[in-house]
Amino acid sequence: MKREKLVVIGNGMAGMKCVEEILKLEPHRFHITVFGREPHPNYNRILLSKVLQGDSTIDSIVINDWSWYEEREIKLYTGETVVHLDIQARQVTTLSGIRANYDFLIIATGSSAFIPPIAGIHKPGVIAFRSMEDCATMIDYSKKYKKAAVIGGGLLGLEAARGLLNLGMQTEVIHNASYLMNRQLDAMAADMLRRELEQQGMRFWLSKETESITGLNRAKGIRFSNGTTLEADLIVISVGIRPNITLAKESGLTTNRAIVVDDFMRTSDPHIYAVGECAEHRGVAYGLVAPLYEQGKVLAGSLCGTQAAGYEGSVPYAQLKVSGVEVFSVGSIQQGEADTALQVYDGIQGTYKKITMKDGKVSGAILFGSTAEGTTLLGLVKRGAPIAELAAKPKEDQSDEDSIAVSMSGHETVCACNAVTKSSIICAVMEDGLQTAEQVRDRTKASSSCGGCRPMVEAIVRYALRYDKESLAPEVAAICSCTAYSHDMVKSAMKSGVFMNIQEVMATLGWLNPSGCPTCSDALAYYWTLYYPQLTKEASAQDRNRDSRNLILHVPSPAISGFNTTLLAKHLHQACQYLTLPSPVKGAISSGIHSPAGVLVHDIGIAGSPAGWEIYAGGHAEHPVKQGQLIGIAESDSLAKELAIAILQLYREQAEYGERVWKWLERTSIDEIRELVLHVEHRMDLMSRAEAAATYLTSERLGEHICSQ
Repeated sequence: MKREKLVVIGNGMAGMKCVEEILKLEPHRFHITVFGREPHPNYNRILLSKVLQGDSTIDSIVINDWSWYEEREIKLYTGETVVHLDIQARQVTTLSGIRANYDFLIIATGSSAFIPPIAGIHKPGVIAFRSMEDCATMIDYSKKYKKAAVIGGGLLGLEAARGLLNLGMQTEVIHNASYLMNRQLDAMAADMLRRELEQQGMRFWLSKETESITGLNRAKGIRFSNGTTLEADLIVISVGIRPNITLAKESGLTTNRAIVVDDFMRTSDPHIYAVGECAEHRGVAYGLVAPLYEQGKVLAGSLCGTQAAGYEGSVPYAQLKVSGVEVFSVGSIQQGEADTALQVYDGIQGTYKKITMKDGKVSGAILFGSTAEGTTLLGLVKRGAPIAELAAKPKEDQSDEDSIAVSMSGHETVCACNAVTKSSIICAVMEDGLQTAEQVRDRTKASSSCGGCRPMVEAIVRYALRYDKESLAPEVAAICSCTAYSHDMVKSAMKSGVFMNIQEVMATLGWLNPSGCPTCSDALAYYWTLYYPQLTKEASAQDRNRDSRNLILHVPSPAISGFNTTLLAKHLHQACQYLTLPSPVKGAISSGIHSPAGVLVHDIGIAGSPAGWEIYAGGHAEHPVKQGQLIGIAESDSLAKELAIAILQLYREQAEYGERVWKWLERTSIDEIRELVLHVEHRMDLMSRAEAAATYLTSERLGEHICSQ
């Protein structure tokens, strides 16, 4: 197939995440050209403050180095600014005159520091804090001058101030609100943060409006609106960001605050997409890494034709270490936005926790001093969990990372930015003998983006190092004697890697038996259909048991079961007949107590009731006999079908190859399964992934049938 031309304007985190996802799905679909304004390969902008503080080096924050582009045949132009976009000719032109034609274009121009209209703000000695060059400038200034001021008491401003303190500069922070980080914290948490930072040497000017920058030839200080002044040799502006949309606006694309996109990240031109801080989705432009990565995955799937469901927005959160203090914030936390459900202050330990609720559901949270619960609380807010779940939590000290690391289930997400689970981290430690969180970060990307999950990653590494492989057998037991890899290890590697065939997977993972055995060959073939459905035909020859791992439905005769039951069975069978499953799944549908059909002893059981349909899972008629557990009640036939498909897709994604539904349920939290399939947004995500997989697998089966004719 002839490769199409894909041009990416922007070499930042959002654009390159999208490229990485495209390479996972279709590594040979596009000729990719990337234009980057900065003279560097892709780097983690979030960690610039760590460089300034001396905790990281410039080289250590590079995400993809020069060789990464070369190995993937990506044409990279650095130090080039695209200044013209010809939509009709599908061509971009840079300031230096370079032209590139495209079939599809991704605009990932990000944002720039917002520069407020303050008199004298463009004088030498006034800079923003946004790039590697800004970082180098601040370091150079610290060698000549001793007084610095940061305008902006938000997250980035405080991190810049901490870096200036580390560089030996006397640092003042000016903020126009009455307390620091007023968008992410409440007054109590902000006051705790201020007192901690004052002990470190920072000084604060709160509720102050900057009128002008003083000095003749260069900046010498700040004059406030009330007439008072402050001396400063270096002034850093950190009051927000502004999306870079000039190119898109001048080319005729629809813009508002940012470039307007639909649920598939398409702009008003069907050949042009936008992603990251320069994109506006449903009226919102996001500035945090997790939403940008989610957008990148959707965009990649859209370009490669694998994305059935669009992007529906994200729940922004902040989980970072601000000047040595751990801070987490998500959702509605300000007075008037929601009611306080739980508030705990520990002055001795210096910790604070506040959880808010709205309409009986968890709506926001603040953690200060310890963020171990951050990922759990993020999940509660995302799915709008009932506030009663908080009361059901164990009463032990939830701020202890080590105790939480032990109690977490293997499939629970630790790094939300990169979707890394506890099990993946344990597998990485056991697989390569890793000893540190840094090594785990390099292997799995956990904590490589915002760094907020670093304490939990460290705790899980400590947990994994305390036990041998036998002790952690449920999470790291090898698939078979052909390999030292567990099911979770293989799934993690296939999900995060880019492979062309199963043989490449085995070679890369160092299979002891290069040809494998029936046990691991069938497992690999199944996981291949899960993560590489577009290349499933390659695995079909190895997957000898594929036809036996589909949904088999048992329905009484129409005369007994009724028309609705038969119709529901027909629709469910049509939707799932080509979905391969980890193990054979037997389902039963009954109209009610007069036609039981054994719904409680089947893997999936659907029974009619006065309220509609009751959906059960995990039944087993043979030894050991298991009674199916009630997942939910559906008021309509369509909802019953949705719940059943969502349960099967969740089972496909979470279960190990060969694991029966009842075993998967015993290993997984039934409450979590209910929450995922009953929550509309999560259920639709599962439905879309099942639909996409069924589309590929159906096409592959039809291809086999045509060839056999």
